[in-house]
Formats: sequence, structure tokens, C-alpha cells
Amino acid sequence: MKLIILIICTLSCVLFSLFIGTVNLSFLETLKALIGQGSETNKIIIRELRLPRSITGAVIGAGLGASGAALQSYTRNPLAAPGILGFTACAALGAVIALYYGYYNWIPLAALVGTAIGAFLILKISGNRKSASTLILAGVGVSALATAITGLTMNFSPNPWALSEMVYWLMGSLNNSQFTDLMICAPLTVIGIVLLTLIGPDLKALSLGEETAISLGVSLGRLRAILIIGSALCVGSGVAIAGAIGFIGLFIPHIIRLIFGADPIKLVPLSAIAGAGFLVFADIITRFLTGPGTQLYLGILTSLIGVPFFLYLAVKETKL
Repeated sequence: MKLIILIICTLSCVLFSLFIGTVNLSFLETLKALIGQGSETNKIIIRELRLPRSITGAVIGAGLGASGAALQSYTRNPLAAPGILGFTACAALGAVIALYYGYYNWIPLAALVGTAIGAFLILKISGNRKSASTLILAGVGVSALATAITGLTMNFSPNPWALSEMVYWLMGSLNNSQFTDLMICAPLTVIGIVLLTLIGPDLKALSLGEETAISLGVSLGRLRAILIIGSALCVGSGVAIAGAIGFIGLFIPHIIRLIFGADPIKLVPLSAIAGAGFLVFADIITRFLTGPGTQLYLGILTSLIGVPFFLYLAVKETKL
């Protein structure tokens, strides 16, 4: 029953988002446009602007939720989030470099290349070590390096307009999402979620301890490699399309854990469903709060929601 409610809430958020925008359309007009009827203007608004934006938001949110759940299960650390492995920073670096040179059409590819390089570095640095802390340290180091180079690139921006483009992109937004973007993001995210879901039994065994997991036949090296690749696909593809959107992978798994339990086999796919609904819901809020000449970026809103939750978890951990 709880699963059905979760799915209904997610689908409701996606459907409701089609009615939100600067142009007010009635319920009937929206439904007609969705099935290809009504005026050409309405069909363009719904099918080419709002629908791809909503679906893209759901896909990105699903990837962030799944990767956060898998990472928290692997590290057994409630403060772990996808950004801790540096994939967001590496994808942002690739996009900023593309913006620096004016290759705007190559931003998604540049971000994906940045993510791939980050994943390779983390795999090489962490090596065959079994400890989860080694993986986290490698991710933090790669993230710090990518962030520093991003700042350096912005510092030497060729003109103020290019710099503003970099800053706005880093804030994260689903504006101007198109089905061409979805064709890039969706397949990679789905593959990433599938990989992270498949390692659910191994993550469950790991919750009993590394030695116990090894005795049960879990290959920690293989598990770590799949975790890194799956997370890189989920996070990198999302950042490549929408920019930096944080904290969803932190608090969504916690909410799901409270409702459905901590079993990683269920936690990863359920976090994907919840992450999809939450990001679309957050995007709806940005549309309500965005006025003429003023735009609230999605990454800013998710950070404003996520930071208090992160601080709450940090304080809670210190009391244990």
C-alpha cells in the first residue's frame, strides 16, 4: 500500500507540473494539448516545453535518489551523498570548460567526459583497498581538485557574459529542457539505476560487516567498481543536462528508510521513485516563486531544503 501511494504521489507531481507555467491553461486545454489536440500554441507549450521538462526532472531526481541510497548503504554513513564522490564537481568542470570556449552545444558531452575522468581517477586512487573510507577520501580529493580548477577557469573567464553563463549553469535548472536532452540523460540514468539496484544484495551483505560480506561471496572490488560506475552514470548525466543539483541524494534515502526500512535491495529503487517525484515537486515550487525578471534556480532551492536536513543529521550523529 505504501509503495502504491509513493508511485501515485510521484506520477501526480509529474502530471501537476504540466499545468504550471507562465501561460495559464485550463485542465481541458492541457489534456487536449497532451494528446495532440487543441491549438498549435497549446501543443507547443505542453508537448515541447512542459512535458520534456517534467520527465527530465523525474529522470534526474531518480538517478540522484538511487545513487544516494546506494552510497549510504555502501559507506554505512547517513551523511554520505552522491556529491561526496566528486561526480557533480567533475561534471561541472567539464561544462564550465565548454562554456569557457563557447562550445554551448557540447556542454552535455563535456560534462559526461568530466564525470568519466572523475570516475577513472577515483577507481585508480582507491585501488583494491577494501575500506569504504578510502573511496570517500578519493572522492573528496577528486571533488576538491575539480572545484579548484572550475574556480580557476571562472577566474580567467574571457568576458563577464561567459562568467555569468557559468554561474547560472552551476545553480542548476530545468529551464529549456528538451526531448533531445532527455535522449542523452534517460538511457544513461536508467543503466545507472539498474546497476545500483543489482548490487542491492551485496550491499545488504555488506551491512553485516566487510569480513562477513566477503565470507558470503561478495567481491568488494567488483562492488565498489559497479557503485562508482552506476553513480557516475546517474549523477553525471543529470548534471550534464540540468547543472548542479544537490542534497536530493542525501535526504531522500533517509525519508524512504524511515518509511520502508533500511534494506538496500528495496531502498535503491524506492529512493529512485521518491527522488523523481521530489525533484519535479521542487521544480514546481521554483515556477510558483519565479516572478517577472526574477528566477529561482532549482539547485538553490534543493540546497535551501537540504542544508537544514544535513545539519540535523550531523547534530544527531554527534549525540549518538
